[in-house]
Amino acid sequence: MDPTRAVIVSEDPLARAGLAALLAGRSDVVVAGGFAPGEAQALAALGADVVLFDTGTTDVDVLREVAAALPVTALVAGEAQAAEALAAGARAIVFRDAGADRLAASLVAAARGLVALEGALAPWLRPPAPARAADIEGLTPREVEVLALLAEALPNKAIAQRLGISERTAKFHVESILGKLGAESRSEAIVIAARRGMVTL
Repeated sequence: MDPTRAVIVSEDPLARAGLAALLAGRSDVVVAGGFAPGEAQALAALGADVVLFDTGTTDVDVLREVAAALPVTALVAGEAQAAEALAAGARAIVFRDAGADRLAASLVAAARGLVALEGALAPWLRPPAPARAADIEGLTPREVEVLALLAEALPNKAIAQRLGISERTAKFHVESILGKLGAESRSEAIVIAARRGMVTL
């Protein structure tokens, strides 16, 4: 599977550089460039799949213009910015302190035409979808629990601590989930699960 090509739009050059560094070296997402809002017209020439848009530094009207051309993952500070970004056309909403795995999963999801929301925002922005093992054939109830923690971008050690199991057992569950979903990475598994209504990002 080819990596998702993302471009970063932010008024702050340090924010652009920091986000690019956060996503550097990944196999699922490649940063194709970074732009100030006034340079957004250059996005189409890069053949990008998705835009990572920093709402903390950039006017939401610019987001609306960008979203008319490419899918957008919006970085937000809270509920008010999330609502504005969704209204302006963003397909994915991620908090500004999100880790690399969650950020990458939201970019891949948006590029594929999916809606991806931070879990804390989902009940507020849309009705929650109940997570049931039956929704994904072959997943055990414990694997559904692990999948929900994967969507929080937790490493195996943290998953093990949350569930009171060994890190080795957590790793086994993660590998089993990837195999059952036909996913090559943790972020791809999250995207597949989000598409089927099992988790929110």
